Amino acid sequence: MNGDEACAEGAISAGCCFFAGYPITPATEIAERMSKRLPQVEGIFIQMEDEIASMNAVLGASWAGVKAMTATSGPGFSLMMENLGLGVMLETPCVLVDVQRAGPSTGLPTLVGQGDMMQARWGSHGSYEIIALVPSSPQEIFDLTITAFNLSEKYRVPVLIMSDEAVGHMSEKVVVRQVAPDDLVARKRPRVAPEKYQPYKPDKDLVPPMAIAGEGYHFHVTGLTHDERGYPEMTAEAQDRLVRRLSDKIRLNKRDIIKYEEVSTEDAQVIVCAYGITARIARRAVQQARDEGIRAGLLRPITIWPFPEERVRALAKQVKAFIVPEINYGQIVFEVERCAGSKAKTILVPNMGGAVHLPQTILEAIREAAK
Repeated sequence: MNGDEACAEGAISAGCCFFAGYPITPATEIAERMSKRLPQVEGIFIQMEDEIASMNAVLGASWAGVKAMTATSGPGFSLMMENLGLGVMLETPCVLVDVQRAGPSTGLPTLVGQGDMMQARWGSHGSYEIIALVPSSPQEIFDLTITAFNLSEKYRVPVLIMSDEAVGHMSEKVVVRQVAPDDLVARKRPRVAPEKYQPYKPDKDLVPPMAIAGEGYHFHVTGLTHDERGYPEMTAEAQDRLVRRLSDKIRLNKRDIIKYEEVSTEDAQVIVCAYGITARIARRAVQQARDEGIRAGLLRPITIWPFPEERVRALAKQVKAFIVPEINYGQIVFEVERCAGSKAKTILVPNMGGAVHLPQTILEAIREAAK
């Protein structure tokens, strides 16, 4: 199956039973698959009037007690940003899939891009932390969709899957596995009587238990800065307390959240840092470089946000340069450069979108950096 279909199947395996979305290339196959599959598992599919409403419906469904997801591409991703921030503020577990295409604006709707990577981190206003995963194959998007739901439930935060058109539309063998209940993170529920429940009073892990609408708990849900009861509190002290906790529940758990893959980095002089479809091409370029006697390696972020900055800093102490091929004009390259500092050069290999890199293009950058 293709990557979009595998994403839908991963969501079903994770227990997703609500999808709200609006058709947009190249993510439409996710919605199409969910429209067929959700009724088979007693779930609900709804096509909304636009992406703003889609994200809002997902938040509401989550507060009603179900695992919920939406999927979109660049223009729709932009429209979802305000309600993504609302989801962060309300601490609402859900999953948002962005199958990236070449932009800006309408761009190339049917062709590949990776231009939304910084928007994923900074697209909504205010200070907040987000979790974003980047698959590089249909099998991996199946697996990471399950991971995304687990992380969203564990940390009560929207989780992004930053796919791309090539991964979404390529067809490969996918093992669709039934997930054991013990492998799925259950939502943390209140352990106090309804009259004592405070919806934003955190446990020691900084994550509050989450009540379900309609089960007898009374709670106030607002995007305003709020106290532990959920009531608006318009003070600098409340803002500091709330936003610091919303950020720290992600920042202090980076070791649990961050995943990456390394290939031949032990002795590498030059490391290619690539993600998504570009990582597959970079892997070939790295192997060709090693066949030529160049000590090249690959660092593939699987979690792109939070960024694996500690690993990049460690690798920067041993290498001459990082090569960062991206299907944009430079986004994650600046994170690599920030982490590498003055210890190693950081070299962008850009691609404006519409097609993937050629292995030879990345290989030539490796050769130049190794001189």
